[in-house]
Amino acid sequence: MVNDLDSIYNWMTTSRIETLVDGIFAIAMTLLVLSIAVPDISRVASESALQQQLWLLWPKILSYVLSFWILSMFWRVNHQQFYFIKRTNPALITINVCWLLFIVLVPFSTDLIGDYPNYFTANLIFQLNLFFAGILYYVNWFYAVRKGLLDEKMDKTTIQLMSRNNLIFPILSIIALGLAYYVDAWSSLVYLASPLLKKIMEKI
Repeated sequence: MVNDLDSIYNWMTTSRIETLVDGIFAIAMTLLVLSIAVPDISRVASESALQQQLWLLWPKILSYVLSFWILSMFWRVNHQQFYFIKRTNPALITINVCWLLFIVLVPFSTDLIGDYPNYFTANLIFQLNLFFAGILYYVNWFYAVRKGLLDEKMDKTTIQLMSRNNLIFPILSIIALGLAYYVDAWSSLVYLASPLLKKIMEKI
């Protein structure tokens, strides 16, 4: 008879989570480019007409580049987390599945903000998408620390540093959400400050 409930879940490995994450990120990052449609100038086919239509694509291109960069940062941090997370359980798997739900939603919110960059509702959906994604990957780390799923050799200083760094995206998304009411899609540029905020977190 099994007395230790943890032993029931010995078949669960973090490698399966990482494989799922890599696959979903590859698909989500690829789908982002579909938000940029080739201009249709069949009615007035000319060099100037094409250039004009290409210029009108800049909101979509901006949202595409930012979203691609943001997803790459999410992927990098997840990879960093699971370098230290050595064990898993059903709750941790559920947290990661919920997190991936919002990651998969990024191409939709990117397309939305690209089509309607000057609408607050579109910006609200985009920023909330990133906020919940940021919160859940922080919850993932917090839960792993609390349940002792990390590498036993990991020191407390590194754990605390990782915990602070995992708050960067939730903080930036709240700032972007507040700015969205005033500067529309330009509020997403605050995510470019993540390397600076990371350095600040490391010095605290």
